[in-house]
Amino acid sequence: MPIDSHIYYHLSKKGSSSLIPIVLIHGAGGNHLFWPTEIRRLQGFRVYALDLPGHGKSEGHGLQDIHYYAEKILTWMQTIKLRRAVFVGHSMGGAVALTLALEYKEYVLGLILISTGARLRVHPTILLNTGDPQTFPTALSMIMSKSISKYANPRLVSLIQKRMEKIRPLVLCGDLIACDHFDVIDSLSLLKSPTLIICGQEDEMTPPRYSQYLHKNITGADIELIPKAGHMVMLEQPQGVMNAMEQFLLRVPYQPGQI
Repeated sequence: MPIDSHIYYHLSKKGSSSLIPIVLIHGAGGNHLFWPTEIRRLQGFRVYALDLPGHGKSEGHGLQDIHYYAEKILTWMQTIKLRRAVFVGHSMGGAVALTLALEYKEYVLGLILISTGARLRVHPTILLNTGDPQTFPTALSMIMSKSISKYANPRLVSLIQKRMEKIRPLVLCGDLIACDHFDVIDSLSLLKSPTLIICGQEDEMTPPRYSQYLHKNITGADIELIPKAGHMVMLEQPQGVMNAMEQFLLRVPYQPGQI
């Protein structure tokens, strides 16, 4: 798969310009593989699954700032001549998607915000342990305990654990710093893009009240609470998330000739 503007991405339905474009933005320390295959290859849509700078197969370093990640995505879009898209963001990726919609709304067809919030304060103990190589495994253990529900398949838990163990400590620490500084609570009323909010009912990292707050304060937003799922709702319950996404995307206005 290609790298443009130092960003690696997986593209489904290559060349299908008649299909609505979707950009998947992963969470802190993640990469495009944190999106399940069902979503990366969502039928009837043109899906771009990114690795943010310094993550996965992308070049460079983590940026420690949500706004900078948004700017990098815009540069990437300009490079591949993608004028507008629906942005799907998980956790920190949701913060990036919200920033794009607030500051660069002309690029945004719609938003799907998964397991995220208008403010993303990080537990001080997690932040402290992530910044120290000796306590980094402790931080990962804390994140795992808050990210996956008791209903998750043990093999899935093991897979997520292995992927998280490959995260570079400096990258994850920088991402958590970016999350901790993120706050758009006072700006939500300015959002005009069609918006879907998805959250696992068992999410302990960004509890359902975060999503409910978004729903209450974003005009016209839809919300879907997925049972028996935690923070990694798209991995734990991919079918439920995919169904909610499909129903929403079919209602997003899109004229292929304009993009």
